[in-house]
Amino acid sequence: MKKTTYATSLHLPVPALLMLLCLLLQACSNTQYLQKDQSLLTASSVDIKGKLNSTEKNELKSDLSSTSLMLQKPNQKVLGTRLKVWLYNKKTYDKKSNWFWNLVLAERNLQAPVIYDSAKAKESAARMVSYLNNQGYFYATVQPKTDIKAQKASVTYEVNTGKNFVIRKITYDIPDTAIAKIVKTGENLSLLKVNDAYKAGNLRDERERLTRMIRDAGYYKFNRDLVIFTVDTLNKSLFVDPLNPFESMPTVLSADQKPTMDVELSIRQPEDSASDLTKLFYLNKIYAFPDFTLNDNVNDTGFHTTQSRHLIVKYHENIIRPRVLSRAVQLRSNEKYSTTAYNNTVNRLYELNLWQFVTVQFKENKDTVQKLDAFIQLTPRKKQELSANIDLTTSSDYFVGSGVSLGYRHFNVNRAANELHITLKGGLEVVRNQGGQFNMQATEYGLNADFILPRFVTPFRVRQNNRSTAKTRISAGFNNLTRIDKFNIRTVNGAFGYEWNESIYKRWTAKPFTLNYVQVVLSQGFKDTVVDPNPYLRRSFEPAFVGGEAVTYTFSNNDIFHKRKNSFFRATFEESGLWLKGINGAISGITSGKNDLESLARVKISQFVRGEADYRHYWIYNKSSVATRAYVGLGIPYGQSDVLPYIRQFTAGGPNSIRAWRLRTLGPGSYVDMSPVAAIFPDQTGDMKLEANAEYRFDLLRLFGGTINLKGATFLDFGNIWMLKKDTSRPGADFQFGNLYKQLAIGTGLGARLDFSYFVIRVDWGIPLKKPYPTKNQSGWFINEWALGDSRWRRENVIWNIAIGYPF
Repeated sequence: MKKTTYATSLHLPVPALLMLLCLLLQACSNTQYLQKDQSLLTASSVDIKGKLNSTEKNELKSDLSSTSLMLQKPNQKVLGTRLKVWLYNKKTYDKKSNWFWNLVLAERNLQAPVIYDSAKAKESAARMVSYLNNQGYFYATVQPKTDIKAQKASVTYEVNTGKNFVIRKITYDIPDTAIAKIVKTGENLSLLKVNDAYKAGNLRDERERLTRMIRDAGYYKFNRDLVIFTVDTLNKSLFVDPLNPFESMPTVLSADQKPTMDVELSIRQPEDSASDLTKLFYLNKIYAFPDFTLNDNVNDTGFHTTQSRHLIVKYHENIIRPRVLSRAVQLRSNEKYSTTAYNNTVNRLYELNLWQFVTVQFKENKDTVQKLDAFIQLTPRKKQELSANIDLTTSSDYFVGSGVSLGYRHFNVNRAANELHITLKGGLEVVRNQGGQFNMQATEYGLNADFILPRFVTPFRVRQNNRSTAKTRISAGFNNLTRIDKFNIRTVNGAFGYEWNESIYKRWTAKPFTLNYVQVVLSQGFKDTVVDPNPYLRRSFEPAFVGGEAVTYTFSNNDIFHKRKNSFFRATFEESGLWLKGINGAISGITSGKNDLESLARVKISQFVRGEADYRHYWIYNKSSVATRAYVGLGIPYGQSDVLPYIRQFTAGGPNSIRAWRLRTLGPGSYVDMSPVAAIFPDQTGDMKLEANAEYRFDLLRLFGGTINLKGATFLDFGNIWMLKKDTSRPGADFQFGNLYKQLAIGTGLGARLDFSYFVIRVDWGIPLKKPYPTKNQSGWFINEWALGDSRWRRENVIWNIAIGYPF
């Protein structure tokens, strides 16, 4: 079912608008309850002086503005006002209490006014100096400057960073030659580099990196406290009198040469010569408990035991084949202890989707020296799962639209961690005609099944990366879409492919076999009035075989190491017709040209190549975020095909695209369909799509005791779809680089989101800024034609989008 949008208007009576305005004006001033010697902190900022570039200044300003350094920050603003402070005063001083105020005055919506405290300003300055010292600015100064007017205080922290120390030389003192060799091997990955600025955080992170690397090499008990850094900041070449350097300190600070320091890294042997901290450990026996419960004990004699290669499996019930466990477990007997093997084992076991908890414990074997037994404790999850999902939408195209999907998942078919996913879906659209009667407009139903095996299934052996969990996916499905009195599209699809992780951030999906059989039945009236007059639509709605190969690459680094900003990138390439044409030719050869695949199936083979690229970047702040997206899609028919099949064409507009246009109503190019059919059947498609979006998201209020988070957003969308060839029935639809700017659609708007943690309900109001076709002023810019006070204009031009989840 298509998720559509609708145009409507928001009517607020004049008294309500006046009341809202009064509330916002009252919220602008929150000083009436302060004592005479108190001042409301309204602004706090950081002014940095020093020889830094703009990027360094911005990053340093952000760090110094953190709550751990700047102890007092102004109250959060909502719609340009300190609304939460005003609500706090209403509850604390005005004692507001009725059903409305009880709903609004939830604790999460209240903020006590921040009263300026000079002692905290001084403490903040001291913390900033300490932080700057840790970043290598050893002679930095921070001075808070306060301006108080009408019981409102603003604080500016004037920061003079001085000169940042850089690392001149790095030396090593590691008596243990084996550990020294390990450190030397990973020296190119060191976080400390000569000529880099000194930062205390880099020393801390380098200590952690070395500890992980040494432990990964078999030193199971190695402790981070054994890694010691010694810093020498006295560069005697900068001082006139090296024996009395403080007399010439101004010379150091004014010299053009940056002050330097030497760093010595030492790893000392423990004082106790019998200590195991710097001794190698090897793995002895590896035990796996596939149905371990919280009440079980690894030493319990009630377990059944079986041996599988390098693994000893102990179990109550035989829920998993031992060879499946053996493939997932990366620990090996008689090999050195390795944190990499440990992490890979945990990750691969979790990715099998069979266990709720995975715990790996190492214990020293009493009968051997420097030997470890591994105990892999696996707590099972439910092996079967049922799910249901209901969508309900409304639109100017129809009165109500609904969709229901039922899902069944089995996670352990044949005790081999094979997964079976079955999804049954159905939906309908109901319209209300001019006489007020309800009529069925569309129906859809479908059945899809996926069978997933936790390994590569190939006729030849494939070497698998130990970090990845390779999967083979076999898919099949059927879908039927009926537009009453218009058309009926039936699709039978199948696919065979592989999925694997190249690294923790990179994932691949390759489908060497995909096949779609598309059957189209047109009603005579729709065929005569809509399809036949348009050659492009006529060819698009032809029955076809769509079969070929596809590959998808995905990069995503949204994890704890990229909390401030992260990226997402997905690229897909698809080809159709190559191997189908091979089969077609083979059949033709066997039958001496009497028959081929197309004549036997009575459908054409669709030949095309199609690519998509989707890039997203996110900046995360304390109570807000910025999300951006850039998308490009291109499909090129080749061979006997001169148009993409309907199910592979691009569309624009709607809740997840350019939100100032309804779904499938934008483009292609500068073409706009004003026919009566378009009003009830918007269906513009193209061979090419360009789109970009930017959205600023911010927190507003917590509702119902904080269980629901109300968020706001403002956005800017632009893009369009185009044809690669001229379409005589749609003038201006073809892509020409010189017309790209003119044919870009630009929209903006506001949004609200109800965040329930596990899902988000989103409402966006979109309005065009620039249309891809000429408007009254012929330039396409629409902002001069805005008439927000006209309710009829709003109904025709302001688009509401309702959807589940974020658009990107």
